[in-house]
Amino acid sequence: MNHYAIIVAGGSGNRMQSAIPKQFLLLDGKPVLMHTIAAFNECIFKPQILLVLNIDQHKYWEELCLKYNFQIPHQVIKGGTQRYHSVKNGLKAIKGKGIVAVHDAVRPLASARLITQSYKVAQEKSNCIIGITPTDSVRSVQEDGKSEALNREKLALIQTPQTFEVELIKKAYQTPYRNEFTDDASVAEYAGYQINLIAGERENIKITYPEDLDIASIFIKKTKRLANCE
Repeated sequence: MNHYAIIVAGGSGNRMQSAIPKQFLLLDGKPVLMHTIAAFNECIFKPQILLVLNIDQHKYWEELCLKYNFQIPHQVIKGGTQRYHSVKNGLKAIKGKGIVAVHDAVRPLASARLITQSYKVAQEKSNCIIGITPTDSVRSVQEDGKSEALNREKLALIQTPQTFEVELIKKAYQTPYRNEFTDDASVAEYAGYQINLIAGERENIKITYPEDLDIASIFIKKTKRLANCE
């Protein structure tokens, strides 16, 4: 069984209030994106890593790899106008069958255990989506400003990786782009596939705002501390 990982790195850094795209900001002494790729490299399946990156950032990424002596093998692919198109470009680079995980470049703390589990479930059930239960109360807000309480136990905050049989997700991505395609699960669901959901990890945060880097740094220090105690 062949295993692949498409790392989607299209962030502009607008919400980070930074001129540097989020995936290139430093976390624990090296760019966020390097942590993300390393997480997949630590998975027991050793997937072939496909990095989908804005064409204007390819040279900069190459320079960063030299600067930080980053040698984990990966293929760099041209990104698209939307996340949907970037994932589609990554899928086109996969020639054989197997299992592919699609992951946000700015989720650097997904554990090798979670990544491995996502591959195993997708191999068994054709797809695997990861989510966590909200800890806050949630409400549905209507256009007229009214709101309604929802049962948070019946809701999930969706993370990545989102993992699929290659043939399934390639077929799903033959559907023309729609605004409601916010992730790969929504594309697959629109194509008629049932989605399989498993529990994610609280530490698997998405680096979106400046404070997220501080939170991620705390999680990394905690992981190192626990590793030293073993």
